[in-house]
Amino acid sequence: MSMRSHSMRCHSIRCRILCASALTAMVAGAAMAQEKPQLGRAATPEEIESWDITVEPNGASLPRGSGTVKQGEAVYVAKCQACHGEKGKGGSALALAGVKGTIGAKSAQVKTVGTFWPYATTIFDYVFTSMPFPDTKSLTHDETYAVTAYLLYVNEIIGENDVINAESLPKVKMPNRENFIEHIKE
Repeated sequence: MSMRSHSMRCHSIRCRILCASALTAMVAGAAMAQEKPQLGRAATPEEIESWDITVEPNGASLPRGSGTVKQGEAVYVAKCQACHGEKGKGGSALALAGVKGTIGAKSAQVKTVGTFWPYATTIFDYVFTSMPFPDTKSLTHDETYAVTAYLLYVNEIIGENDVINAESLPKVKMPNRENFIEHIKE
């Protein structure tokens, strides 16, 4: 057998192996593409509803429920104080209260619930969807209204006996509201 015919024969065998491998990969890939990956499960309507909350500044989409300062203090002490400190100050996480006189300041602005947030409804939305760390979304609507009431109270925005709910929360006027530019929707 000449060198040339041996080379051609090897080339032909390699070509056949390569073609067979490519064909096998294509058939296997097509079969796999028809199967859906088995990742988790579809969310139930109840699970979707529990996360489907976007609270607007005007209170649109606020859920039913209510809370008082006294109820909120109990929830805060149990679930928030470890990170945010007593009455919203002095903890390892960001201060939530205790700073006055920084609204509109050119320097030394300290952002707390009382000095920065333009809408009280945003407090509810943030607490409900993001707190307490690391057990986010573990608070009920009533607990979230109560914590919101407590935070507004320690920032001297509402009174000790005020009740916070879907009707009263949007009416709370935050001290820094006028220093924000409202987003224009087209």
